[in-house]
Amino acid sequence: MSVAYTPVQWTRTKWLYDAVLAVAVIVYLWVFVTVGAAASAPTRPVDGAILNARALGSCAFFMLSAILAIGPLARFDRRFLPLLYNRRHFGVMTALVALGHAVFVLDWYFAFSPTPKLEALLSANTAVDRLIGFPFEWLGALALVILFVLAATSHDFWLSFLTPPVWKRLHGLIYLAYAAVVGHVALGALLSQTNPLFAMAVCVCAAGVAGLHLAAALGERAEAEAAGAWIAVPEAGAIAEGRARVVALPDGTRAAVFRHEGRLAAISHACAHQNGPLGEGRVIDGCVTCPWHGFQYRLEDGCSPAPFTEKVPTYRLRWREGRVEIAAEASPPGTPQEPIGAEAPA
Repeated sequence: MSVAYTPVQWTRTKWLYDAVLAVAVIVYLWVFVTVGAAASAPTRPVDGAILNARALGSCAFFMLSAILAIGPLARFDRRFLPLLYNRRHFGVMTALVALGHAVFVLDWYFAFSPTPKLEALLSANTAVDRLIGFPFEWLGALALVILFVLAATSHDFWLSFLTPPVWKRLHGLIYLAYAAVVGHVALGALLSQTNPLFAMAVCVCAAGVAGLHLAAALGERAEAEAAGAWIAVPEAGAIAEGRARVVALPDGTRAAVFRHEGRLAAISHACAHQNGPLGEGRVIDGCVTCPWHGFQYRLEDGCSPAPFTEKVPTYRLRWREGRVEIAAEASPPGTPQEPIGAEAPA
């Protein structure tokens, strides 16, 4: 924790995360190329460059699908949280794999073009007035540009420089990139495939990503109960000591209800530093500690201990009809709140 910006240091977990990703990518590419070469007809063998392009392109699609699935999965099961914490590394590697796909495509299909390769790619098909035959190359180029913008701005410097709200909106373009990739594959590779397995895999991935996000959104909406100024905290009695339960509120924000020394208190789920998930952290030395970068906040007022000055919004809690309720509207950052007992009053 610091009063100034401090870059996040590499840890053993980050190195392990990247190593597992790299090995998985290498194994996938090797298996795809090996099986693809063996499965091709002896009279019409598939060129190695085409196999490489297909391997890298399909790998990038599956990686992007996994990235978008991690978020909702982590909401359903905390065991996915380690994958979520370093998901930006996953995104950077996906961008590199997608770039490899683009390089092989350009070098194979446009190697002898009289115009520059990239210009030839974007101008070879301009039939924008029809669905079948639409220039799917444009969709792939759009997705690649977005992925590299996101990869280039993934470092914490950009999150701090752009401010968390702007950074978050920028990285929301990942959904546009995924839609472009699905269109790129559907209007390109799938139309020339004779084997239905890849088409089935693409449909399963796209439907799975959409389904997971829809289920997560509906679940949060149900939890919010969007009725009245007070929202029930589900299973408040099951909150472990030093831990929290995250509650979705009607305005789309989230609060973290912590249990500490037999009492309950609530603060914002978003860390004031870089929007880290405070509700996934724990209480250390009487302060909620962000799992991302270690920023701390007192439960009673949402303020960082001296000499630090960060503050987060706090929330009122109350017991009503045997259950804990949280105010739907946050109090200003740093507002003191009286914790309530963890057990229902007699």
